[in-house]
Amino acid sequence: MTRDAPSARLLPFLVADGHHQMALDAFLLQHSGEQPTLRFYRWTGPWLSLGRHQQNIPNHWFELEQAGRLSLVRRPSGGGAVLHDGGLTYALIWPGAPRRRRQAYREACQWLIEAFRSLGDELKLGDEAVERNISHCFAHSTAADLVDQNGIKRIGSAQRWQQGHLLQHGEIILDPPDDLWWDVFGDKAPPPAPRQIPREGLGEILFGALRQQWDGLQWRETPLSSKESQALERSISDSPLCMLSTT
Repeated sequence: MTRDAPSARLLPFLVADGHHQMALDAFLLQHSGEQPTLRFYRWTGPWLSLGRHQQNIPNHWFELEQAGRLSLVRRPSGGGAVLHDGGLTYALIWPGAPRRRRQAYREACQWLIEAFRSLGDELKLGDEAVERNISHCFAHSTAADLVDQNGIKRIGSAQRWQQGHLLQHGEIILDPPDDLWWDVFGDKAPPPAPRQIPREGLGEILFGALRQQWDGLQWRETPLSSKESQALERSISDSPLCMLSTT
């Protein structure tokens, strides 16, 4: 890598509520320009994120929210509902991703495959067709998801394309909550990730794999500027993106 290599951005790890997290990803997709951007984050409390156009919203999800069991939010990306609790989430913004989407998904997931392989966990791309009527993300796998050797989905992905830029969300299952998973989806939670997968510091390992794969970029960890933070706060208050609507 040379000094004049194209720049890429890593944002600091963030723990925040779902409205802030989803608004930030939408903001980065819109404002990252031609700079690849990556971030890892966790959620404050259990959250259920719904796909951008998802209309299959069971009433009992609202009841669980009213009971204080979880909170609901919409993602800027597509797909079905994802329960965020006990896992790690990443968002990758890739300007100029390959126009062939299957190729883009494969390349956008390869760094994850390499990272988990280095930890002794073999993952592969899912190969089932997209089923748009399924209510939650982990009920099926697509070419953008990663499954283990037993066919269990370990990383569920959702995408959003905007003016040739790809936003890929991924939820990495680590220690899913058994009771809440059953109450939300009516089936058993996936088993916990293998013991050798670190629960702390996993983001640094994953980032190292991406940096190695995309070695022609000069990565810098750069927090939001004060100007970006102010613009983000305005977008949170002005935009209906994260507000849940059944219409």
